[in-house]
Amino acid sequence: MDRLKEAVSRQKTDTVSGPTALPDLPDEQRRRAFDGLRARTPAPELAARARRGLEAAREGVATERETMARRMAQALGLDAPDAVAVADAVQTPAANSWVPVLFVSSSMPVAVLRTYAGQLEKAGGLMAFRGMPGGLTRVGPMAKLSAKILRLDPGCEGPACAMRGVQIIVDPLVFRQHGVTRVPALAMIPGDPAQPYCERDDGAPVSPHLVYGDAALSGLLGEYARLGGRQEVRDAEARLENR
Repeated sequence: MDRLKEAVSRQKTDTVSGPTALPDLPDEQRRRAFDGLRARTPAPELAARARRGLEAAREGVATERETMARRMAQALGLDAPDAVAVADAVQTPAANSWVPVLFVSSSMPVAVLRTYAGQLEKAGGLMAFRGMPGGLTRVGPMAKLSAKILRLDPGCEGPACAMRGVQIIVDPLVFRQHGVTRVPALAMIPGDPAQPYCERDDGAPVSPHLVYGDAALSGLLGEYARLGGRQEVRDAEARLENR
């Protein structure tokens, strides 16, 4: 026991071998190291492989999103058309288009949300929620609310129910980017507002203007145009009037 105690005592007093901090290089050596990194030889094959990998990852994300939506619906006992409508309500907007995004909340009456869904379907817009009712760990209430909003006939039940072509997203990031403090609010966002988090960066495009008000979509678009966004709302207003 005495020898064991002595060995433990020696181990505690031993100094740590090896470096304990990064070397403090002179400025000249540090500059040469960074110059070497910047002057590295490009690798076209590696860049091409990276681009192919990125494209494959994006396709995989889209496929996985569809698969998970259907699995979620099956687990919750939702009808198949509900799952399809929640996952594939509309096609991805064109990169050069301005998309009406209506910020809403689950605290709003379902009848009001249904009315907005009908107007957004005509205008080619989408509906954005900050979060899901019951919290992000509970997807069931959000899936059922989405189905209620998208059903053409609110009293319809079963697999034959027709659904509106409106995309619903849950995206706290887009709320934060636009500084939305109350709902409903309208923004016109270029490109694809439903782009997955993994494909975004801090420079994601935002709406030049933000319009608040409990009004019809046509009124919100008109107010947006009055603020200087007539070019952004032109196509949405034309679709809303012609359909």
